[in-house]
Amino acid sequence: MERIRLGVNIDHVATIRNARGGDHPDPARAAKLAEAAGADGITIHLREDRRHIRDADLSAVRKAVDLPINLEMAATDEMLGIALDYQPHAACIVPEKREERTTEGGLDVARLHNQVAPFVTRLRDAKIRVSLFIEPSKVQVAVAEALGAPVVELHTGRFVELVNAGDTEGAKRELENIQEAAADGHERGLEIHAGHGLTYETVRPVARIAAVRELNIGHFIMGEALFDGLETAVKRMRREIDDARGEA
Repeated sequence: MERIRLGVNIDHVATIRNARGGDHPDPARAAKLAEAAGADGITIHLREDRRHIRDADLSAVRKAVDLPINLEMAATDEMLGIALDYQPHAACIVPEKREERTTEGGLDVARLHNQVAPFVTRLRDAKIRVSLFIEPSKVQVAVAEALGAPVVELHTGRFVELVNAGDTEGAKRELENIQEAAADGHERGLEIHAGHGLTYETVRPVARIAAVRELNIGHFIMGEALFDGLETAVKRMRREIDDARGEA
């Protein structure tokens, strides 16, 4: 089975830095360490309120690594302009609310298709790989295809929450939703990614889904890095993914 790419999200290194101000810890340094540990890409989310990555981090991260950069962004004119100027390898359009702590679900492209469509077109015209961060739903997948997005990233947050709550049946149903949405998207010719909240344990069943080609993981890796170091955390996540893939 084809190896899954691991994109490491370094946003929360910036979160720690921003809590006190100044320049430490440096997200670009984290990106470099993640690359050395086996990451296949670096994900960064430039939020409208700049609570994580700052504008200056964009060039600093690019200079630090040779890996593809996946820029998560809201569907706003400001972020579109930044993306077109920055020219990342990929741009993932995500929902964004000022009051949320982190992204709290997938982008409802079925409801917002008219708003999202021009952003997909502009990014594609600029030769930036576009992905839409959506709930694991066949309806959302179908609309993503209609919008012309070549990639969808399936939101795994609810699955992780149900596992952590001990709701075995609920977690099983949500995993089935992810599996079905991934298979449907693959049949439609879309590239399937997944992410949000994944841990060493919860990443394994997702990694076994044949259609999934990339996983983007950040918060858990950075949390584990506090105890074991970033290199160890990235290598462990890489190993969990590869082992699970081999079992599928």
